[in-house]
Amino acid sequence: MLPLGIVPGILLAQIINFIFLLLVLRAIAFKPLLNVLEQRRQRIAQGLEDARKAEERLANIEKDYETQLNVARAEGQKLVAERTQAAEQQAAGIVAKANEDVARIKQQAQEDAELERNRILADLRSQVAGLSMAAANKVIGAALDEQRQRALIDEFFSGVKAGKIVVTEPGSVMGKVQVTSALPLGDAEQSAIRGDLTGRGASEVDFKVDPKIMGGLVIRAGDRVVDGSVAGRLESLRQSLS
Repeated sequence: MLPLGIVPGILLAQIINFIFLLLVLRAIAFKPLLNVLEQRRQRIAQGLEDARKAEERLANIEKDYETQLNVARAEGQKLVAERTQAAEQQAAGIVAKANEDVARIKQQAQEDAELERNRILADLRSQVAGLSMAAANKVIGAALDEQRQRALIDEFFSGVKAGKIVVTEPGSVMGKVQVTSALPLGDAEQSAIRGDLTGRGASEVDFKVDPKIMGGLVIRAGDRVVDGSVAGRLESLRQSLS
């Protein structure tokens, strides 16, 4: 080794010094540095873990928010639908009530008009009776029996003679019957007609006023019609002469 310039003693001393230096550095520098690096690694790992957990919490928060938002939207849509349906039902109820009121007012107006017309026609009946009696007295130049004349006039308008309907055909009358007169009938006349028809089997008798028939009665029971009106007789006479 001497030819190479290496002195064994010095080499051994340098090796010992180097080992000692490594031990010193390891004790003084390397170990604290490794500790610092380990602590830094742990802090970085903890930071990454905290970041991961924060990201998970954020994701959960966003998920919960989205869920709550969807629930709120669904509840809002349901509330809007319920309010819309309630509003539509309320509007439909208002319209139906208005239609009912209009129909009731129209019905009441028709009934009032019918009552007023019948009242006027009832007054007209007495006037026609008076005019007829005056005309008859004028024509024949003598006074006739007033009671007899009134009876004839009442028979002309009511179609009732001695408590019986003079225009009905013989036989039974079934079901609901409608009786039409030219002028309103009195209570006694209606009672006589109702009693006559009920005795023949009528279950219900309704009365109607139609001045166009001029006099007499038109009796309808289902499809069966007995026309004893003045207008009907004139029409039959016209057809027979044509």
